[in-house]
Amino acid sequence: MHWAPLFLGTGVGTYFALLSEPTGPIYASLIAFVAFCALIAWLWPWGFGPLAIAVGLVGFGFCLAGARAHYVAEPVLGFRYYGPVEGRIVKIDRSQSDAVRLTLDRVRLDDVGPTMHATTVRVSLHGDQGYLAPAIGQRIAMTAHLSGPNGPVEPGGFDFQRMAWFRGIGAVGYARVPALLLKPPEPGIALAVSRMRQNISAWVRGVLPGETGAFAAAITTGDRSAMGKDTIGALRASNLAHLLAISGLHMGLLTGFIFQAMRMVLSLWQSVALRYPIKKLAACAAILSGAFYLALSGGNIATERAFVMVATMFVAILFDRRALSLRAVAMAAIIVLTLHSEALVEPGFQMSFAATTALVAVFGWLRDRARNDGAWRASKWARPVLAVVISSFVAGMATAPFGAAHFNQISHFGLLANLLSVPIMGALIMPLAVLAALLSTAGLGWLPVKLMGPPIDWIIGVARFVSSLDGATGQVPAPPDAVLPMVAVGGILATLLTRRARLMALVPFVAAALLWSQATRPPVLISSTGGLVGVMTDAGRDLSKPRGEAFAALSWLENDGDAADQETAFARVGLTGKPGHLTAKLGGAVLIHLTGRGAGDRVLDACGEADLVALSGKPTTDPPANCTLLDRAALSKTGAVALWPDADGFRIETARARAGNRLWTR
Repeated sequence: MHWAPLFLGTGVGTYFALLSEPTGPIYASLIAFVAFCALIAWLWPWGFGPLAIAVGLVGFGFCLAGARAHYVAEPVLGFRYYGPVEGRIVKIDRSQSDAVRLTLDRVRLDDVGPTMHATTVRVSLHGDQGYLAPAIGQRIAMTAHLSGPNGPVEPGGFDFQRMAWFRGIGAVGYARVPALLLKPPEPGIALAVSRMRQNISAWVRGVLPGETGAFAAAITTGDRSAMGKDTIGALRASNLAHLLAISGLHMGLLTGFIFQAMRMVLSLWQSVALRYPIKKLAACAAILSGAFYLALSGGNIATERAFVMVATMFVAILFDRRALSLRAVAMAAIIVLTLHSEALVEPGFQMSFAATTALVAVFGWLRDRARNDGAWRASKWARPVLAVVISSFVAGMATAPFGAAHFNQISHFGLLANLLSVPIMGALIMPLAVLAALLSTAGLGWLPVKLMGPPIDWIIGVARFVSSLDGATGQVPAPPDAVLPMVAVGGILATLLTRRARLMALVPFVAAALLWSQATRPPVLISSTGGLVGVMTDAGRDLSKPRGEAFAALSWLENDGDAADQETAFARVGLTGKPGHLTAKLGGAVLIHLTGRGAGDRVLDACGEADLVALSGKPTTDPPANCTLLDRAALSKTGAVALWPDADGFRIETARARAGNRLWTR
């Protein structure tokens, strides 16, 4: 059981690593192979049996991921659209630019057939939205710009297309004119939980105004739409952003508190305590409370994953098994991969299971040492402090490689911030949140919510203080694709192997470290619109413009391990010339970037002095054969482009080629 997630995940990861979508005969062959492996395991439970199970799990994971990708398939908008958009609001959050963002279903577009447009879209609202107060269930109309989800901003970068595919989002866009309310929220139970979530969030923010109330709403309902960018940035820089996401910590604190409180209350009645299994009754109450918290928080994948993990542990109690064990963690991983195979390639899954596995393994080892030779025992009062210190350190070390790889940032004082904040979260904030839920039936829920204010202010204050320290964060470049799988395999080997065999974990760890240390970034990057070019210099990447296409610009800088903003990067010296006609050298080749009015008319002149021309518009004449032209039309097919020097001058690597021909890229 302990090894099953490794082989199942290998199959899932293999599916996502492919450059072309598997065909029907491939799936049929794999299904037959999995059945053959199952037969071998049944006939020879020893000898070849375990090997057959391992190999069969790889094939099963591959088929599972493929089935999931086809199951979630929804129509994707295949062209740029500008016009009327109607839809029902099913989710409200905020975009990276801090704009209110609405997810709409049952979408209608003007003069577009039902088979040609997406049924679910996500629209950011910019500018003054008039008197509209978005609410779950409302049917609204707006004039919006829409397009299909964009691919990576650079070859091998974060694949938003894949994420949108598995979220069922068929188009994204924005609106600059006010949206109109067509129908109020519909009655019924279809969106009742979402409406309740929005109402509770608004009520909490009414009791606790400002960032304090926004933080309280985020940890109770998962609604982060009122959180300010500065506060979120401080929480991230201090490694406290995990306190906002309703994941393992929140679910564990809530269900653990319910479990202990229910067990204590039931033990007060002698007749109940002596006749009934109060520990199992408390476990059932904890599972039910976790299920309610899952529904209240919106039921996103991270929270669902956390609920599966804690539910597995409490179910173990029902069957008189140890709750905190590697077997329970393995079962939770198998369940999550079965329900949401795409979670394997997302940072939430990787960081959650890395932290949980490491914590269970380390505390299990300490428990065994204390039982066997009396070592590692601490006094009654020192034990909670040591538990917080050890858990924060272990979880931080286990998640650090994954956080650095996905977010290109390391918090140097994250341990200090967590030591000052996590105990407050567990001892005060979460119990007060449970008490608020209980007292709200009597109209007194506002009192515990008010009491949550000072401890929340403390956590926000810690985040701002730690993030303001010199050297609070460090930047790291994006690693090669093979690094994180190596780290994961190394962690599993270190956890499951014993004694000297555990030294085998050093092999993938050292290989990952060497590979990451040798990572190189593309010398030249060109955005998918042709409007932004980034050239690497000794001082960092020089960008072709100080504003515009901010998502691509900041993503490039973050992947470089560069903390500079877009304006700072624009001031660097790498691209020379005048605005609208910038020149850069790549080895022995010359690149010219043309933008602005009349850029298409200047292609021939640019080709006379350059080997490659990047154009943000459309050329008026065809370029000569010895000149490579990357205009908007060509880039719309290839996606973002990276240029590398080689013997022939330069080599072009495209985002589309790296992403492959998959369901979500077609």
